[in-house]
Amino acid sequence: MTDATPTSADATARTDRLRAGLKRRYAREGRFKLYGLLAIAVAVGFLLLLLGRIIEQGHTAFYAHTLTTPVYMDPARVDRAYPQGTNFELLVAEQQLARFGITDDAAGTKALAMRSLFSSELKFVAAERVASNPNVIGQTLPIAAPLSDDADLYFKGEISGETPQDQRRLTNEQIDWLDRMEASGNVSSHFNTGLFTKGDSTEPELAGVLGAIVGSALMLMITAVIAIPLGVGAAVYLEEFAPRGRLTDLIEVNINNLAAVPSIIYGLLGLTLFINWMHLPRASPLVGGLVLALMALPTIIIATRSSLKAVPPSIREAALAMGASKTQTVFQHTLPLAMPGVMTGSIISMAHALGETAPLLLIGMVSFIPGIPTSIVEPTGALPSLVYIWENASERAFHERTAAAILVLLTFMIIMNAAAIILRRRFERRW
Repeated sequence: MTDATPTSADATARTDRLRAGLKRRYAREGRFKLYGLLAIAVAVGFLLLLLGRIIEQGHTAFYAHTLTTPVYMDPARVDRAYPQGTNFELLVAEQQLARFGITDDAAGTKALAMRSLFSSELKFVAAERVASNPNVIGQTLPIAAPLSDDADLYFKGEISGETPQDQRRLTNEQIDWLDRMEASGNVSSHFNTGLFTKGDSTEPELAGVLGAIVGSALMLMITAVIAIPLGVGAAVYLEEFAPRGRLTDLIEVNINNLAAVPSIIYGLLGLTLFINWMHLPRASPLVGGLVLALMALPTIIIATRSSLKAVPPSIREAALAMGASKTQTVFQHTLPLAMPGVMTGSIISMAHALGETAPLLLIGMVSFIPGIPTSIVEPTGALPSLVYIWENASERAFHERTAAAILVLLTFMIIMNAAAIILRRRFERRW
């Protein structure tokens, strides 16, 4: 019995089927690539939409308007011995009304309306000028001070004169005064340096993010000092030295579970352990750093173990074959090769800790703290908690500063992630 010889028709049909199958595989591959590009495009689109919305809302916080006006230091009203007690705001308001040729009523309502257009910073600037040189009393000095938040929003276009008067915080008369001051050249716009040089304030035009930046930096310093050495050390022991058994498996499972615990749980732990039991200062960078260190530890351990596992076993075997001890093999060969991944995981965990808000709120960083911290035990704020506080403020001008604080926070995180990439590449080139 002989095998049947395939005919040319059968060979042609088989070839056609193979070509059709190959064409379908290529089509599926093309569709898969298209789906991947669409997914990337959607992700980038949402990211650009988010950033665009934040920039649109927050870019106006990076410039402010200042009123420069001549002020007569009336000897009858300015106290030479204690200039801080002088009501410079009312003095400037009355003189401004006089320049406009406006007569106030007996109750002084127009002066009060004019006074509300100036920031309280005006009285401190004027008092400092008099305190530094009392001889200016009786003279006319140019005084420059920020406008109030509502007046600043008007010049930024956030408050419109076309809006009905009962739906805005500035009256038609106040808007007319602002237009006249701008026409006379007394109002100027400039980069808002106070946003980066001042701490928090109850007045939006005087509020800055410096205190929150310093507080976040101090917390991250404490977090890094505690979490990175402990996390890397624990990962090295578990991966390279710990005997395999039920106890090790139990520890690994718990570490993975701790990485998924909601951050607010760490806040409750910090409140109970560090504040109620250990009586550490509430709302201090020390407590915040300890809480964030507990939260970052599982992530650092997992990232370090993954980096150690990625080192080829031949490296360990070659070192041991050359007579190196286990400790020498780990710390002179394995860990240096894993260091790029270790640094990347550590810095990314720090960036993640930087953006946490819930644990900080539970340890008291939701309070109003106007100063700049100078130590790790002083009460302070942080950028995430500052964003939360400003967004819940009733003044409209705080909303633009909320978006500006978010941009500062995102810039901080981008810098940290860029540092992780640079360090990774440096270690890769070195080893």
